[in-house]
Amino acid sequence: MSTFSVKAFGTDAAEADLKEINIERRAVTATDVEIEILFCGVCHSDLHTARNEWHNTIYPNVPGHEIVGRVTKVGENVNKFKVGDLAAVGCMVDSCRECESCKEGLEQYCEKGNIGTYNSPDAHLGVQTFGGYSQTIVVDESYTLRVPENLDLAATAPLLCAGITTYSPLRHWNVGPGKKVGIVGIGGLGHMGVKLAKAMGAHVVVITTSAAKVEDAKRLGADEIILSTDADQMRKNAGSLHFILDCVSASHDINAYLSLLKRDGSLTLVGAPENPLPVAPFSLIPARKSFSGSMIGGIKETQEMLDFCGEHNITSDIELINMQDINSAYERLLKGDVKYRFVIDMASLKN
Repeated sequence: MSTFSVKAFGTDAAEADLKEINIERRAVTATDVEIEILFCGVCHSDLHTARNEWHNTIYPNVPGHEIVGRVTKVGENVNKFKVGDLAAVGCMVDSCRECESCKEGLEQYCEKGNIGTYNSPDAHLGVQTFGGYSQTIVVDESYTLRVPENLDLAATAPLLCAGITTYSPLRHWNVGPGKKVGIVGIGGLGHMGVKLAKAMGAHVVVITTSAAKVEDAKRLGADEIILSTDADQMRKNAGSLHFILDCVSASHDINAYLSLLKRDGSLTLVGAPENPLPVAPFSLIPARKSFSGSMIGGIKETQEMLDFCGEHNITSDIELINMQDINSAYERLLKGDVKYRFVIDMASLKN
C-alpha cells in the first residue's frame, strides 16, 4: 500500500518527552477520507498512553483522539464527504463490523475490540495507529463524523471524547425533564456533563469537594451544588437524585454518592480511578439502586451528540496551546491546572 509522510508529535519511550517526528499515513483507499487536522484536544488518556501508565503502549506513540479538521481528499466510493468539508474523528477508527455490538451501532463495545485512533493494530499498514497530534489523518468514512458549521472548531474538538463520554450515559439512562441529575467532579468530563444534562432538560446538581468551584458550576448551568465534604449537605440530600454521573478519576468514597440516589436510581462511572472502589452491598440493596460504567458512544450516537451540540450551541471550555507546549501541558494536566480542556492549534506544527 502506498503511503506518504507527515509531521507529528510523539514519543519513543515512557520517560521521554514528546517531540517532532515523521510518521506514515496510507494513501486514501476507495472508502477513505483524508483530513487536514486543524485542532486536536488533549485527553488524560493521551498522557496515560504516552507514559505507558496502562502498560500497553506501542512505541513510537502519537496520541490524540479529539480531532477536528477539513477534508483534503476522498476515495472514489466516499459519499458522505467531499473536499473542503469539515470532519471529525473520535476515539476509534474501525471495528469488526460483524459482531452483535457493531451491528447495533455500539462499535465502542466491539466484541473483537474496536481499533483505537492511536496505539491499536493498523490493519492497513501492519503497525500501530497514530493519533491526532499530526498534520493529517486518513480514516474510513464510516468512522468519520460531520461537524456542525455553527460551532467554534477548537472548542468542538473535546466533544469527540469528553462530550460523547458524558452524552452516552445521560442518553442511555433517559436523562431529561423531570429528572434530578447529579454530576460528580467538575473537570474535563464533568463540565461537559453539566452542559449536556442541562440542555436535555434535567435539573442539574453538581457534587464537588471544592467550594471554589461553586460559582463556576453555576456558570456552567448547575441548578444546585452539593459540597460532598459537608456532612450536613450530604445528609439533607440523601435519596434525592434519579441519576448520578461520576466523572472522578481519583479514589473516592462511592458509597457516599450512592446514598444520594432515590429508589431505583443509578450511578454511572465514567471517570477511571487507578484503584478499585469498594461498594458496600447495603449501598445498593435496600433501594434497588444500580452502579454501572460507560465508555464513549458508537459512531451513530457520536454524530447525534455533535448534532445536539450544534442545535444547543454547546462546546467545551478550552485553553488553546501550540503543539510545542504539549509537554508542559501534560504537567499542568497532572495538577488539574486547566479549565477545562487543552486543545492544540495544529497550525503550530507547521512552524
